[in-house]
Amino acid sequence: MKIRLRSIVFVLLSLLSFISSVFAERGTGDLGVIIERATGSVQIIEHTTGSMLYRIEGLGDLSHASVVFSRDERYAYVFGRDGGLTKLDLLKGVIVNRILQAGNSIGGAISQDGRLIAVSNYAPGGVRIFDAKTLEPVAEIPALDSRGQPSKVVGLVDAPDNRFVFSLYDADAIWIADMTTPDNPVITKFNAVGHQPYDALITPDGHDYLAGLFGEDGMARVNLWHPEEGVQSILERYGRGEKKMPVYKMPHLEGWAMAGGEAFVPAVGHHEVIVIDRSTWAPVANIPVHGQPVFVMARPDGRHVWVNFAFPKNDTVQVIDTERREIIKTLKPGKGVLHMEFTPRGERVWISVRDENEIQIYDTRTLKLIKKLPARKPSGIFFTSRAHRIGL
Repeated sequence: MKIRLRSIVFVLLSLLSFISSVFAERGTGDLGVIIERATGSVQIIEHTTGSMLYRIEGLGDLSHASVVFSRDERYAYVFGRDGGLTKLDLLKGVIVNRILQAGNSIGGAISQDGRLIAVSNYAPGGVRIFDAKTLEPVAEIPALDSRGQPSKVVGLVDAPDNRFVFSLYDADAIWIADMTTPDNPVITKFNAVGHQPYDALITPDGHDYLAGLFGEDGMARVNLWHPEEGVQSILERYGRGEKKMPVYKMPHLEGWAMAGGEAFVPAVGHHEVIVIDRSTWAPVANIPVHGQPVFVMARPDGRHVWVNFAFPKNDTVQVIDTERREIIKTLKPGKGVLHMEFTPRGERVWISVRDENEIQIYDTRTLKLIKKLPARKPSGIFFTSRAHRIGL
């Protein structure tokens, strides 16, 4: 009996050792995180095979969650709406550390050198900076308006030269934080940039920071190569326009598609994608689409742009040919299409379909559905290739 038990134990230990060695040797370049917003959980997935590796529970309120990755792609940092900042080990499928750093937060970024994590907060406002290894606090940047009142912070991105850039919704301002000395940030402030900047993006080359304005039409642009030039007002008619239209969901500016020398932009409150000349920031064309666009995302080679839409038309995805500026395919994944993510070289796109409780994977050449993956009310999809891209 003892010999048999020893044999069983030996076999089990050998099996565990084998499994551990396999997972220890795997790379991280084909991994990703899927947010399961209703259950406070995430899936760790492998996009090469289209399979789930782990489900991790206990991440709090993920109703507006986003993710960034460490430089080696091993760790993911999840920003929850409840102020939670959670560090995940993607290879082991476990929570490394979790802190509640504020009462209400809206996203974050990782610094160019990978050493710092910044979180933008609604309550109490401001930006808090943490050590990426330990999540120990490094610095705090209060965001105050001209009367000394705290402001919600939105549109936080990483920028070249180890800077963070963000907008102050209640203060009509854009700030740049130079993190050369992490515990003593140097802040450059731009005031009166336009009323209520609600979201922002940085261009993939790190050249321009653009903030959308909720309180008026137009956008605010900061040339990060020459911030001394101040803030430029661009796209004066970008917004709801002269005829104010109901807006069911403000488009995510991070989802702007940059293809060649043009940007493909979701119109606010209109059923259009606007094409903008990036050399002049002037609109050059309007493409009619199915509904109010939310994300307008380019395949990595820029050949096609994929668009999803706000409620009540959120069961549809359309594909635009960027050369012809016309729709070439309309897909019907199901109710609640929330997010899209391309594999690093763009041969596939993953689409979260919240109300169907699934992820759908499409071949971007044939535009055909090739696989479905069960998920609990999925929203954001984030692949580790983002670790090496500015602003993501």
